[in-house]
Amino acid sequence: MLISQNWLTGLLRSGGNDNWSVSSEDLDAGFVRVGFETEGYEKIEETTGTLVFGRVSNIEELTEFKKPIRYCQVDVGQANGTGEPQGIICGARNFKEGDLVVVALPGAVLPGGFAIGARETYGHISAGMICSAAELGFTDKQNSGIITLSDDYGQPGEDARAALQLDDTIFDVNVTPDRGYALSARGLSREVASAFDLKFGDLALDPAVAGFDLAGVPEPTESLIDITADEDTKTIRFGLRKVEGIDPQAETPFWMQRELMLSGIRPVNAATDVTNYVMIMLGQPMHAFDANQVKGNLHIRNAQAGEKFETLDHVVRELNAEDVVICDEAGIQSMAGVMGGTTSEITDDTVDVYFEAATWHALTVARTSRRHKLSSEASRRFERGVDPAIVEVALDIASALLVEIAGGTISAGRTLIGEVPAQDPIEMRTAHPSELIGVDYSRETVIGNLEEVGCTVQDNGDTLSVTPPTWRTDFSMPEDLIEEIMRLEGLDDIPLVLPTPQGGRGLSPEQRRRRAVTHALAYNGYVEILPTPFIANDTFDKWGLDADDPRRNAVKVQNPLDNDYAILGTTLLPSMLEAVGRNVSRGRRDISLYGVQQVAFKRGERSEMPSVEQRPSDETVRELIESLPDQPLHAATVGAGNIVLEGPWGEGRAYGWSDAIESAQVVARAAGVELELESADQLPWHPGRCAALKVGDQIVGYAGELHPQVLEALELPERTCAMEINLTALPLEERFPAPVLSSFPALHQDIALVVDEDVPAEHVRKVVEEGAGELLESVELFDVFRGEQLGENKKSLAFKLLFRAEDRTLTDDEASEARLKAAEAAAARFGAEMRA
Repeated sequence: MLISQNWLTGLLRSGGNDNWSVSSEDLDAGFVRVGFETEGYEKIEETTGTLVFGRVSNIEELTEFKKPIRYCQVDVGQANGTGEPQGIICGARNFKEGDLVVVALPGAVLPGGFAIGARETYGHISAGMICSAAELGFTDKQNSGIITLSDDYGQPGEDARAALQLDDTIFDVNVTPDRGYALSARGLSREVASAFDLKFGDLALDPAVAGFDLAGVPEPTESLIDITADEDTKTIRFGLRKVEGIDPQAETPFWMQRELMLSGIRPVNAATDVTNYVMIMLGQPMHAFDANQVKGNLHIRNAQAGEKFETLDHVVRELNAEDVVICDEAGIQSMAGVMGGTTSEITDDTVDVYFEAATWHALTVARTSRRHKLSSEASRRFERGVDPAIVEVALDIASALLVEIAGGTISAGRTLIGEVPAQDPIEMRTAHPSELIGVDYSRETVIGNLEEVGCTVQDNGDTLSVTPPTWRTDFSMPEDLIEEIMRLEGLDDIPLVLPTPQGGRGLSPEQRRRRAVTHALAYNGYVEILPTPFIANDTFDKWGLDADDPRRNAVKVQNPLDNDYAILGTTLLPSMLEAVGRNVSRGRRDISLYGVQQVAFKRGERSEMPSVEQRPSDETVRELIESLPDQPLHAATVGAGNIVLEGPWGEGRAYGWSDAIESAQVVARAAGVELELESADQLPWHPGRCAALKVGDQIVGYAGELHPQVLEALELPERTCAMEINLTALPLEERFPAPVLSSFPALHQDIALVVDEDVPAEHVRKVVEEGAGELLESVELFDVFRGEQLGENKKSLAFKLLFRAEDRTLTDDEASEARLKAAEAAAARFGAEMRA
């Protein structure tokens, strides 16, 4: 909201604060003190040198040039030192002989550093400039036209600065969406009065505060025309007044143009300017119709889908069935709350004017404005909430202003439909603000602040019954009222008290596990990324997953940021693999990444949202919770290129499927569980190089080399490997066997077993572990050999066995006997033969 400091100061002085003034810096601090930030403030740029009033005494039209030029004689009194008229060239056409104008004489410097001098142009000496509003810094619109003034401003030769109020500052106040009342001089002057503890005169209750005398406005005695409003339009109030016989050529006085321009609104014509002035003064948007172009009665209805309407910006718009329109018997005249139409717009021939003031349903206006990408000063106010109680006074002030400017008479008729909605009182315990904020607010302070913002307060002892004012549509519960008390008393006065932590509380077991996993992966050389929760719609098609694969049970996003990424991932790998692709495309080919993030599995269909007017039933809450997606925490790693880099130390080593499996073991050890591995066939992994990760009988993830066809479809490097594990599925208690410490030495023996090619090495290792007995401390596979001497489809698995006793030193014979038992167990289970 742009507003001039002089206007605010003048309104507050008229409200009973004689001679009150404040610096721009203090006014800015005052806005902040009552909860309104400003985007900044800027003074009207200074004009130096001689700037005086002048009377245009003669205009000579120069017609021999390509564009119309005028050579004007301007009486500037004794300001030029001679008393003779000043000759000035000017191209503007909006002034005439006898008009009082503003003249910058040679030596003056206008805003922007524009120096004025005497020079020859168009065959004449132009000694000065007749100034426009833009040239004096009132607006940045260069087609603003020459300023013409009434004789009340001064006489030729008098300095013009004070009368034009060039010493002024423009504030840009950031009005939050819940405070629509502050998009007006009425609302902002109320807030400034609170900031500086001043008296406040409400312009709507006492228009004399703004200098208006409504004594000449007749009391309505009859209805102008019939107006009907369909119920589904949600029209709250709608009023019309008529001014007849105005002068269509009447020009808006400069004092009104000034406030409009400083508020960022371009002056148009007297009737339109009056509606805009009342809007920025009271916060009530208005519209002016050419009354002679309105045919018959008015009907407020919803538009028909596809119906066409040309708005005042001369754009033909296709309407939606939810748009509310105002129609006469000939068709649509206005898009309610947003913009009027060209059919009944004010023109140079308009002599009779209908003024409309209304209160529309905020959400309907907001949706219409966004649907048509048409944001206006009116729609911005309606969608934030407009005071429904000021329709009548807005119509009266607008009518009185137009008659003052353009003559005419105000019709005794007025049409008004709708009532001011009753405000429901809010019950609040008197002690509630102090209890909630932690500051001792007295009863007098609570009641006084609520009355200061316009509330009616009934004191019932321990409780207060607070009726909000009509302009505060954002009040609905006690906390809204407490916010006002805090704001007016000063947010800076609320003490900063750090909460005292309760002893014995720290990270939850889940949090400790997640932290341990992320640290372990980072310590093992993996780089963390944050996988995006959204994945491409065709991800699982590229992977070739079956239609009934559980990973296809994904949650679809209703309003995605990107239509191609409209589902929540049930796996982290798509985002991880996209990261690999980006790195490779930018020359980074040796990659090892990890991510820890939640995934989402659809668990139920969307539930209907319950009413917010009361707490939903336990059954409804249960249904809502059960419809939420299941969101387990996953950890994933991806590797490509070399894990051991090439260098002077020798050749590098490629990241392989065993490294992916080892990353799963890193996660398991950090989580305190022991993994078992099992050969698996699970896309997107290579069926011959994929291991299922198991804890007990439950599969918690997969690791290995990715399928070549998947890598080709995603344009990723060959042999890229990945691991993904469900951390939520891991038991929180540590599952490692308790270590046994012994002071006796261990005996090391090796065993090589020849088995069929299709026998998994892990199965053999488990049988060896079982068969060796309790003296066996550990068994590890250290070599796999294939050769002709073994026979077709045979392989040799070499294991390192470590034996130890808790109570004695083992002999070689005891260890050898246990080794032979292990070989016999493998022979019995797999037909294994022991190699020498």
